[in-house]
Amino acid sequence: MNKSIDVTEVWKHQGYLTDLNIFSSHEIEKYRELFDEMEKNEGQETAETGFHNRHFESEFIWRLSTSPIILSHVQSLIGSNVLLLGTHFFCKYPSDLRGEKFIAWHQDVTYWGLEPPLAITAWLAIDDVDRENGCMRVIPKSHKQGILQHGKSDIKGNLLSINQEVSPNSFSGQQPVDLTLKAGQMSIHHGLLIHGSNPNASNRRRCGLAIRFIPSKVRQIKRNSLGKFYKAILISGEDHYHHFPQQQVPFLK
Repeated sequence: MNKSIDVTEVWKHQGYLTDLNIFSSHEIEKYRELFDEMEKNEGQETAETGFHNRHFESEFIWRLSTSPIILSHVQSLIGSNVLLLGTHFFCKYPSDLRGEKFIAWHQDVTYWGLEPPLAITAWLAIDDVDRENGCMRVIPKSHKQGILQHGKSDIKGNLLSINQEVSPNSFSGQQPVDLTLKAGQMSIHHGLLIHGSNPNASNRRRCGLAIRFIPSKVRQIKRNSLGKFYKAILISGEDHYHHFPQQQVPFLK
């Protein structure tokens, strides 16, 4: 992202930022090795989408998710009082290995039970991410449409939690933008932005860490799509609302 551009205005207009340089190739290589060890110990089926909120037990995920450089980008968009809502690895393997897995068009906050429905996701590339291995695709400006009705995908292989999908008619005529990233780079998207990704047509893994943040004014009024309430942690500023039970920081600085 060109620093001469007013990123706040880009964010408000487009609903996403991309090409944010977070970690050097050397730094992300160390984190990738730690993920590879988790993958080896628990298997590809779990690594695909099963690593939910492991920041409570894996220190490297906590360090990634609360990195000062990531947090500075988040604060510039939602203010200084920030809660870490959750973390989730998405690891898409070559289709020849595990079938044609994809992520249907959707909005993040639709089934999160948040009020107001305000959240952002920082998507950190653990591997290089490109069109061939199924990078994220977004519909610019779609965050301005509010929460849209979601149905169920008719195509096998949707990696979303309850097979949700927003109708393509919701953005008819709007062209998707591919968010290609080098390992160590990051994109950020609004919780209402329509996004998804195609199957991995390469012979390379496509792994990224989705880190979810909310401002402290947001509360959860019903269970999310997994039937759970979030264990949000204050990671910046102050929480004047106390909408979530206080959580102990899992790892000290």
